[in-house]
Amino acid sequence: MSCDFLAQALPGVQKLSPYVPGKPVDELARELNLDPLQIVKLASNENPLGPSQRVLEAIGQALGELTRYPDGNGFALKSALAQRCGVQVSQVTLGNGSNDILELVARAYLAPGLSAVFSEHAFAVYPIVTQAVGADAHVVPAKAFGHDLDAMLAAIDAQARVVFIANPNNPTGTWFGPQALEAFLSRVPENVLVVLDEAYIEYAEGDELPDGLTYLARYPNLLVSRTFSKAYGLAALRVGYGICSAQIADVFNRVRQPFNVNSLALAAACAALADSDYLAASRTVNDQGMAQLEAGFRQLGLSWIASKANFIAVDLGCEAMPIFQALLREGVIVRPVANYGMPTYLRISIGLPAENARFLEALAKVLPRG
Repeated sequence: MSCDFLAQALPGVQKLSPYVPGKPVDELARELNLDPLQIVKLASNENPLGPSQRVLEAIGQALGELTRYPDGNGFALKSALAQRCGVQVSQVTLGNGSNDILELVARAYLAPGLSAVFSEHAFAVYPIVTQAVGADAHVVPAKAFGHDLDAMLAAIDAQARVVFIANPNNPTGTWFGPQALEAFLSRVPENVLVVLDEAYIEYAEGDELPDGLTYLARYPNLLVSRTFSKAYGLAALRVGYGICSAQIADVFNRVRQPFNVNSLALAAACAALADSDYLAASRTVNDQGMAQLEAGFRQLGLSWIASKANFIAVDLGCEAMPIFQALLREGVIVRPVANYGMPTYLRISIGLPAENARFLEALAKVLPRG
């Protein structure tokens, strides 16, 4: 009689559902016999510009060393990040995407009998990494689809060791300002690690959002997590990083996998970090695309959640899944977010102008007519 290996897993793991990514273009093309070149994917918050030329050149130069292991310490990238972020190299942890940083947090600081606090409608990886190590998840009801920071503070009990907050938040795009962050950090117990997930911070300009890095010196229990997957256009290479105290970074280095960032990703990230023109272009395309989609929703009589990220959640006013399926048949891939407790919403990544127009045209075609 064979063993039930699901039953042997930790109770928290048994309750998890596998993470479901945005549907790949090739998969949709196979399923519906569509031309992949005619499919528009606005589902995974990817940068529509494609990789920069500087990144492609850096990858090309690194190809000759594919037989060698990457620099396990990531010296060049960590040095560049330390200089850019105004911190010491010892404060930088590299990850296989920022998800890797979140998992390091859970492996180092959570366990059965301990808990993590995060918001309703927050990034799906927070419950995954929490429950995977057998810790409890305290999910705090959202406030206007965003973080209720006061309620999250109230949820921190004696078992809490980690608080995950995202600014802007995924999948809602909501955000909070400097005063709210300062008030929150000043009241979190010093033995609780605050993970400030800033995966989309580069899409904000000026003082639109608080820069988590400016709080590190005053709050040694703060970790700022960022990624090269979004504004820097390196989603396929999976490279992210965390900035925190040297003591916390030392803990992460004890549990992270050796060579967790590959050589091509290290080279590409160094090149991307130095490419200010590409970053500026990414912001411009995003700002214009956001305005284009908002105007389209307004014309269709739809409401949406204001966003500071590279996506926007639109309320269809009805069950969203049938409309999502209809959009697939039109060759347009977006993201349903019922699994985030938002069954009437779709999340749309900002694309190029023609991609945004194609989505709006398809949405107008498949929306129920009242």
